[in-house]
Amino acid sequence: MSGGDGQRLDKWLWHARFARTRTAAQRLIATGSVRVNREKVLSSSRLVRPGDVLTLALGRGVRIVHVLAVAERRSSAEQAALLFSEHVPAGASPPAEFRPHGSADRSGARSAATGDPED
Repeated sequence: MSGGDGQRLDKWLWHARFARTRTAAQRLIATGSVRVNREKVLSSSRLVRPGDVLTLALGRGVRIVHVLAVAERRSSAEQAALLFSEHVPAGASPPAEFRPHGSADRSGARSAATGDPED
């Protein structure tokens, strides 16, 4: 990890593991799903720096992250987690797909046998 001047947005999203590939990160940016400091970004080459705030529309949820560092290369998930801190508004909980394994509530759960919603 380095505290450098900045890094391309697509590369940072890939290093921080918000996208599986740089192409997926570029697609996320091109669709307008990423904001940097409240400004919609459509260019993958936009530089992000420590201190920037990213708003990411991922799936059915929105994640707000503070960039803490940039990385020279993609590393483990543990190292990627050191690149940002997540902001969760007071009184809110992260969407189910972002909660740690085993902590999701059972509302809207589906039957394992049929895939139909449980009542």
